[in-house]
Amino acid sequence: MRESAVSAPAGAGILHRHYLLVTVGACALVFLAAFESLAVTTVMPVVSRELGGAGLYALAFAGPLATGVIGMVGAGNWSDRRGPVGPLLASVAVFALGLLVAGTAGTMWAVVAGRLVQGLGGGAMTVALYVVVARVYPAVLHPRIFAAFSAAWVIPSLVGPFAAGLVAQLASWHWVFLGVVVLVIPALAMLLPALRGVRSGNANGNGSVDASGPPAAPVPWAPGRLAWAALAALAVLGLNLSSGLPAAGPLLAGAAVVIALLAVRPLVPRGTLTARRGLPSVILIRGLVAAGFFGAEVYLPYLLVERYAFSPTFAGLTLTGGALAWAAASGVQSRLGGRLGSPVAVRIGSVMVLLAIALALATTALGWPPAVAIAGWVLAGGGMGLAYPRLSVMTLALSTPDTEGFNSSAMSISDSLGGALALAATGIVFTAFTTTAASFAGVFVLTAVIAAAAVAIAPRVAH
Repeated sequence: MRESAVSAPAGAGILHRHYLLVTVGACALVFLAAFESLAVTTVMPVVSRELGGAGLYALAFAGPLATGVIGMVGAGNWSDRRGPVGPLLASVAVFALGLLVAGTAGTMWAVVAGRLVQGLGGGAMTVALYVVVARVYPAVLHPRIFAAFSAAWVIPSLVGPFAAGLVAQLASWHWVFLGVVVLVIPALAMLLPALRGVRSGNANGNGSVDASGPPAAPVPWAPGRLAWAALAALAVLGLNLSSGLPAAGPLLAGAAVVIALLAVRPLVPRGTLTARRGLPSVILIRGLVAAGFFGAEVYLPYLLVERYAFSPTFAGLTLTGGALAWAAASGVQSRLGGRLGSPVAVRIGSVMVLLAIALALATTALGWPPAVAIAGWVLAGGGMGLAYPRLSVMTLALSTPDTEGFNSSAMSISDSLGGALALAATGIVFTAFTTTAASFAGVFVLTAVIAAAAVAIAPRVAH
């Protein structure tokens, strides 16, 4: 069994004094990312309306996911070479810088620029946190710490969307971005003491971390992977912008998808795009589930505001229900432990996400009450809470100490790139129709197809 970088007695939990600072610091960063995600998703319809940025709405979400791929690859390579401390600190600084740019923006393009910078930092932060988990906690505690990460969404899901809506209505949407920056200070205050307990050397042969110096054959820098990541990000951005070119748009969109898929191949385990059993399918299904869920989620508040005349405040409560269900289901899978096999959890979770998107589609197409879609999104959150932690556990379980950064990066890249491509595609679909009802229906049809693909591939995560 892999040794932990932190010495703790057998049976110690994630809140044992040996792990406490790392647990609190890591969860604080997850809290920060959760608050930002939920708050920005809530107010983006207001931002788009005020700045006349409907054409850039999808790019404001897909852009950060695209640039996050670059951050993920860089942080994964850096973590494999030097440990996760440096990339984690750098990523938090870049994340905060992006929020400052978006929060002081006066045009939609400036908002998008800030979101691109923010995505770069957020992607790197995600990978660095996964490597912290691999280096610090024994494998038996991985389901618990990933459940804690999901639970870190509870408080922001309770207050984030509602608070963001209130701030946008009573003050300005600018303060939704700038207010999140303030959270960096307490997060870092908790994190810095925790990082002193995380050794920053390279992983040695027995799975612990050697702080005495680098190994004889350190993991090399991989500028080629960074170049492929940048190409994938550019392809996603090009896909988003293709809708503005009526003549060449379809050709540009098709080329962008092909380039993105070619560029991602060196960044993920061999066989990922063909759904090879085991780790490749784990990585692939992570992207498909993310694509279906997040591709639909960003349009759900938009649907409630535009078609059902919800205020931004109450439209955001939809995200709250989904996030609460995500955290609750994650806690359930943690307590069940080995009684619920990871492949089974992934299958159940994938089916729940598909059913939820189908309910959103039915609500849009058949004119059902909005409560149906809102309740359905609680089901979607529960599905993500079951599947996501187990996909993370399986990725680390199938990694060696010198591939923790690469595999964590691959999982995060699949997650982020899947969501980015889905958001780009839904943006094209949304603007292709002439009526609001058809636009929203088209979005939910596309995301339902993606979720169905995840359900079909889910059995292949097991060897």
